[in-house]
Amino acid sequence: MKNNILIIDDDADLSFVITDMLEGYGYNVTSAESADEAFGLLSSRHFDLILLDINLPDSTGFEICKELRRVSDVPVIFASARTSESDRITGFDIGGDDYLPKPYSMAELFSRIKALLRRAYGDSDEKAPIVFGNVKVDISARSVTKNGVPVGLSLKEFDLLACLCGHMGTAVSKESLLSEVWGTFSDVEPSTLAVHIRWLREKLEDEPASPKYIKTVYKVGYILEVSE
Repeated sequence: MKNNILIIDDDADLSFVITDMLEGYGYNVTSAESADEAFGLLSSRHFDLILLDINLPDSTGFEICKELRRVSDVPVIFASARTSESDRITGFDIGGDDYLPKPYSMAELFSRIKALLRRAYGDSDEKAPIVFGNVKVDISARSVTKNGVPVGLSLKEFDLLACLCGHMGTAVSKESLLSEVWGTFSDVEPSTLAVHIRWLREKLEDEPASPKYIKTVYKVGYILEVSE
């Protein structure tokens, strides 16, 4: 069963990016830009996790969390540009389960969401390892093997590979990859992405110069293509 996630944030562009990323990993995502809209959704639908901004046009995330905790123990991740110690303490004191400061990378957000869902509901959301050719990728364990031998990847290399796995068989734009792996507000250049793709090919492809799996899609981005 897919997990239902509610994003409460008045930044529609950011919510769109997060929604696109999470739906690519199989989640059902709904977004609200105000407290009033959020309460309307919460009164009529079930959600397994809420990603909650603090600054909203008609209220605050703190007030929403307080009201929620009167009737529900749904997991809540505060995601906010307000990063002071007092705000973090308040977020936890009123019932928040996690606090993620903006800006953040999509990879870190996804990791936090998976961890919180796992703590709240058990391991039912864990996915089976992904296998292509002689490569096995275990997203949950953050491990990769080739011919049964562990492959050492940097954090960003693994996050990039996990992102491609999440969109397996679909071309992912360079902009989406940069946003999901390095963060929506990152100023990382596309050349950095190209370098990390080259490193992944060198570690995972039998013939890096003629990749069989991690392919370039002209004028778009990259795709993890598995035709076997």
